[in-house]
Amino acid sequence: MKGTQGILVAAVLAASAQGAQAETPLERGAYLMNSIVACGNCHTPQGPEGPLPGRELAGGTPFDEVPFTAYASNVTPDRATGIGEWTDEQIGTAIREGRRPDGSLIGPPMPVPFYRAMSDGDLAAITAYLRSVPPVSNEVPPSEYRIPLPASYGPPVGGVPDVPRDDRLRYGAYLASIGHCLECHTPMTPEGPDHARAGAGGMAFNGPWGVSVSANITQDPVTGLGTWTDEEIKTAITRGMRPDGTRLMPPMGFGYYANMTDDDLDALVAWVRTLAPVRHAVR
Repeated sequence: MKGTQGILVAAVLAASAQGAQAETPLERGAYLMNSIVACGNCHTPQGPEGPLPGRELAGGTPFDEVPFTAYASNVTPDRATGIGEWTDEQIGTAIREGRRPDGSLIGPPMPVPFYRAMSDGDLAAITAYLRSVPPVSNEVPPSEYRIPLPASYGPPVGGVPDVPRDDRLRYGAYLASIGHCLECHTPMTPEGPDHARAGAGGMAFNGPWGVSVSANITQDPVTGLGTWTDEEIKTAITRGMRPDGTRLMPPMGFGYYANMTDDDLDALVAWVRTLAPVRHAVR
């Protein structure tokens, strides 16, 4: 990452590492986008060495699954191929309600049901960050769905207040929602996520790395994280390493999560500890 955008992100992350809280919407947005929310994990094109330089959030990443062949959208401010013509309200509606300005629904894997919990303040912060990235001209193919999409993801989202950051458990649950942890770590059934086994893992992901399977992050002591220390869980989140030294695989966004503050990591681990144990062996 180079230029003004890179300087902004570096400054915000350095301040966060020192325990300072972001003050402006843009600073907060830069922190969220480059840590827990990690939109670039899907929306930034990847090459053999990682994110392609100069292509942040330009879209085009394919997700070729049985139910759909989807492509991550170009969410840069490019007016022709991105969201440069969208209003702030339209951007917010796309994120929290999954609805484009033309009325069409944004399908999976966009984790709209989790983003519905995003606070008004954080939504404005992320919008400010999206406005700040350099526009990139990149025409993305339309996604194709072989399953029916819902009419909507729910009623229009009203005002959502900020979650107090000093309420560790509530804030950890909030971070897990806007970070859509359970989107990948909950087993799927033909009818959708198996909520009775939330966090039990087992979803397979195809990519340049081969095939990876999401981990069981419940408190089961045999197949989950029940015997892991808080520090071991943090190391897995930020460095992709298990206690035995073996490596976890993408698409887990370790490079983004490594930028989380210690307080936010503590809050996220507090939430992980609330996941009911489910015996489900995955590797």
